[in-house]
Amino acid sequence: MARAPSPAAVLLSVHAVVFDTDGVITDSAPTHAAAWKLAFDACLDLHEGQPPFDEVEDYRRHVDGRSRMDGAAAFLASRGLALPEGGPDDPPGTGTVRAVAARKDEEFTRSIRARPVAIWPGTVRLLRVLHDARMPIAAASASRHATELLAGAGLLDLFTTVVDGNEARRLELPGKPDPALFTEAARRLGVPVGDTAVVEDALAGVEAGRRGGFGLVVGVDRTDSPEGAGDLRRHGADLVVADPGDLLITGED
Repeated sequence: MARAPSPAAVLLSVHAVVFDTDGVITDSAPTHAAAWKLAFDACLDLHEGQPPFDEVEDYRRHVDGRSRMDGAAAFLASRGLALPEGGPDDPPGTGTVRAVAARKDEEFTRSIRARPVAIWPGTVRLLRVLHDARMPIAAASASRHATELLAGAGLLDLFTTVVDGNEARRLELPGKPDPALFTEAARRLGVPVGDTAVVEDALAGVEAGRRGGFGLVVGVDRTDSPEGAGDLRRHGADLVVADPGDLLITGED
């Protein structure tokens, strides 16, 4: 007789779980990366000798898990491009960091409104098991689209709370690798950070979990590669899984 899935022992050591969204729950990282490429390449084309944005390595190292402004600034700085910050009303373009970030958001919004973003089935299985076990769970994301994506996927009711990019801006929370986004989620769950797990695929997010003193930091390596897993561990992951569904135990009686 099949035994119902249950959380692995490592999750039983904590009393709440905070999940990143992009790349962990929703398969939206490629859509983010493609939008960043359009925005960055338009800017890079204006500077001689600049190779195009790499949707794998540049995305993972400089923008994944960060707020749009932080990601835009970090990547441009990595190429030695000192663009002015600009103002909040800058239209999408190439002249300021805010204009590049606005171009990215324009492209990403167009993409997700044109076609639904897929979800990761293994993560959804884990979320449902934790929800049924009445464990407090939160979604925390630097993206202001996170709540919209979770609602569109029919997953919003599984979460005790969601701290997205809109909330981060309202509360003036610094972006990852600062742990403020995750600590705010744990605060809303009413569980100390030392008794809370973070599940995250971005290097900046894993580092945020470690800096915040979370009791368990789970790195998600969708590349399932030694290099990716090693980077996540070096940034603070206690363990690395290819998919959050790997944190479930199933079997036969």
